[in-house]
Amino acid sequence: QVQLVESGGGLVQAGGSLRLSCAASGSIFLIMGWYRQAPGKQRELVANIILGGSTNYADSVKGRFTISRDNAKNMVSLQMNSLKPEDTAVYYCNARRRVGENGYWGQGTQVTVSV
Repeated sequence: QVQLVESGGGLVQAGGSLRLSCAASGSIFLIMGWYRQAPGKQRELVANIILGGSTNYADSVKGRFTISRDNAKNMVSLQMNSLKPEDTAVYYCNARRRVGENGYWGQGTQVTVSV
């Protein structure tokens, strides 16, 4: 059974930083990423990273967030800088072995950015 265990969420003031980490069990994943869901909104992609290192970011976080992965440890991290109140959401780790599949999800970690 695949498990994704997230850590690193919390409360931070606007302009601050947080780092999220996600440790995955099982064999390596082709795509690992982070999604977020704010109250009353749909879940949206924040960033993902392919096995070879290519990355993809939502326009709203470009230049502020950095995604990275450690394939040896089967982990993905999200460094979030210059946080804004609109970044407040539950952040979910996602891991996929094939393009187009739903993949596996973590339990979610709350990120709250205060003004």
